[in-house]
Amino acid sequence: MRIFMFIGGLCVAGAAAAWVLSAPDVTDPALPVPMGDAARGALVFTAAGCASCHVAPGATETAQPVLSGGQRFASDFGTFIAPNISTDVDQGIGAWSTLDLLTALRHGTSPAGQHYYPALPYAAYSRMTDTDVADLRAYLATLPADATPSQPHEVGFPFNIRRALGFWKLLFLREDWVLADAPTPELERGRYIVEALAHCGECHTPRNALGGLQRDRWLAGAPNPNGKGTIPNITPAGLTWSSDEIIEYLTTGFTPEYDTVGGHMVAVVENLAKLPDSDRAAVAAYLKAIPKAE
Repeated sequence: MRIFMFIGGLCVAGAAAAWVLSAPDVTDPALPVPMGDAARGALVFTAAGCASCHVAPGATETAQPVLSGGQRFASDFGTFIAPNISTDVDQGIGAWSTLDLLTALRHGTSPAGQHYYPALPYAAYSRMTDTDVADLRAYLATLPADATPSQPHEVGFPFNIRRALGFWKLLFLREDWVLADAPTPELERGRYIVEALAHCGECHTPRNALGGLQRDRWLAGAPNPNGKGTIPNITPAGLTWSSDEIIEYLTTGFTPEYDTVGGHMVAVVENLAKLPDSDRAAVAAYLKAIPKAE
């Protein structure tokens, strides 16, 4: 009898520990949140590619994008559908505070205390500065409201158990930089854009069986999640262009071979082309500085 009681106690203790370890993390409510600047936030919004994912499918680009959501993103774990992040109070994020946005982007946690799937690339956004998040929130508040309800993700068992995402975060949610040493302001800025804002690693880095990025093969290329082709290696092992050629591509979409950008990279280039020239030069410097990976 005692052995069964002991085993039962271990099970209860293990379940309790698992519950605590998998709990969604939140931002300290006492954190001093900076005032946001919408003009600066527009650049953060553009660099982060928010409109590219959160406008309606087939929507044309406008100066005031309607972030009603609805785009579908296939993966090995199911299909994720971008939510409404417009200023609508009921269906969007109009009621969110800057602290709510900071919690979502840094910890992958909703205002209701629920884990977000990493289809929201908070594994990259977690490196964003508080100021950039505050500026982004200020800019989002200037955009139109839309009452389109968000659609549920099409994710089956066991991936629909959101509490389990707490363990995924314990394994893969990190705030340290992949390129640990950035000795110049230009390289530091390039690292910030590539590893945080533009979340380039989310597509260009292969993943393991649990969906975590293989950081030892950072930007080494990966299968396309939609099953069509591959996403290229953009380390010096696969991208042999000069810095000027990289900058030209990120500005115009033309490769040194006079080919043109295609697929999802069309939106990425359109976004990066709107940033200051110095930002594209910083990205090029970063891509030339990272280690080769096959």
